[in-house]
Amino acid sequence: MPHRNSVPDLTSNRLEFALEAAGLGEFEWRLDAGSLYISDRMAAITGTTAGEFPAVGDATMLAAIPEADRLVLRGAITAALQGDGRYEVEYSRINPADQRPQWLRVVGVVTQDENGQPTVINGFVQDVTARILEDESRRTLMAELDHRVKNVLSAVQTLATQTSRRTTSLDSFMSTFAGRLKSMAAANELLTAARWRGASVAHLAAAELGGIAPGQTRWEGPELFLTPRGANALALALHELATNALKFGALSADSGRVEVRWTKLADGGFELIWIETGGPSVVEPAHRGFGSTLLDQVTGRELNGTVKVDYRSGGVRVRLRAGAMALVERPDDVPEGPRFVPVEIGPVSSGPIDLTGARVLIVEDAVLLALELETGLSEAGASVVGPAYELDEALALLDQPIDAAVLDANLNGHSVLPVAEILAERGIPFVFATGYGDNGGAPGGFNAPVIRKPYDVTQVAAAVAALLAAR
Repeated sequence: MPHRNSVPDLTSNRLEFALEAAGLGEFEWRLDAGSLYISDRMAAITGTTAGEFPAVGDATMLAAIPEADRLVLRGAITAALQGDGRYEVEYSRINPADQRPQWLRVVGVVTQDENGQPTVINGFVQDVTARILEDESRRTLMAELDHRVKNVLSAVQTLATQTSRRTTSLDSFMSTFAGRLKSMAAANELLTAARWRGASVAHLAAAELGGIAPGQTRWEGPELFLTPRGANALALALHELATNALKFGALSADSGRVEVRWTKLADGGFELIWIETGGPSVVEPAHRGFGSTLLDQVTGRELNGTVKVDYRSGGVRVRLRAGAMALVERPDDVPEGPRFVPVEIGPVSSGPIDLTGARVLIVEDAVLLALELETGLSEAGASVVGPAYELDEALALLDQPIDAAVLDANLNGHSVLPVAEILAERGIPFVFATGYGDNGGAPGGFNAPVIRKPYDVTQVAAAVAALLAAR
């Protein structure tokens, strides 16, 4: 190692470069002479003074180290002196130069004399604060992810339970539940794009209204961002209102219109107005389903406000007031918002789907979903090829006769595009079934339908049938 009395040569220059590149600072602790040498690099890292200092015992070496970590370092040094002659310790301290918390990694090697007595400890010091903070941040993020996943699963369970209690048939349940689930998924896509800092009211409105009844919906208002909790609540509320408008309200007629406007309130919250016009005459329903319960009891509470539904004969009008706690500052990362393209597959088909004799390849890395796809396509009469759970499996199956394919965009970190390219070259149609939130079109620029997860398997069967019919 470079020393104050060393003569520079090619080897020492290389060592200098290596130490500089690795961010290491060196020291030499002479136990026999009672001195400690600190290099310029170590001084810069630790915020201390470079040079040679008296070091009787370990007081100088352990100075500026908190008592708890001092005991750890002293124990490691003692064990090295009595054992294999090497120690490595990480400890926290306050850098005396700038008073910031700092984590250091210290590696030392003991040199002994001919009698086996320790004489010198040579070592290196490295600032590992960034790595420690990154590890802590990762643990925090994983704990937060675990918390959010459990919340989402609980919400899905509740939606399933409440929906089942208010539907009279399995088909009705699947249709209603799938719609609510997709609404939650749309809100989560927007939140994920903004790193769960918040979601725009305009983007939530566009996600729910932009893909239905083209030309019959309109939304406007100032740029406002909701908390994750508020975003999910508003997404579900808008979904319920849009669903009712399509079934019974303004959007059930070509002449009907839906307008959504929101404004910022003086108290820091906001007010959103849903207005339906031009549809059939409205009467207040005698039966109140889960959608009404959600609006009355859930949406207002989750948004720290109130919801009032007015069943006017000319069209439903809803006034939603949200408190300031439902809003957040504009996130650093804001997605462009939903874009609507013709490749997106729409509602579940109401008629029977016939895939009799069709050989359909399934490429999907989620085993449960692959099994569900296999069951659904088989029930429609298809002969399933696969499923393939990995890219290599999918490529190997391409030697078999195939009429159409269902492709997950990502297979355990590997793109499915090599499979799509071969299918396209052979003129075999395929549909993408993906959980990724990009609404800009099919992956890889292919002219192929896209179904966003979560979806009903009937949607996939309908898409495959449409592809085969178009050949």
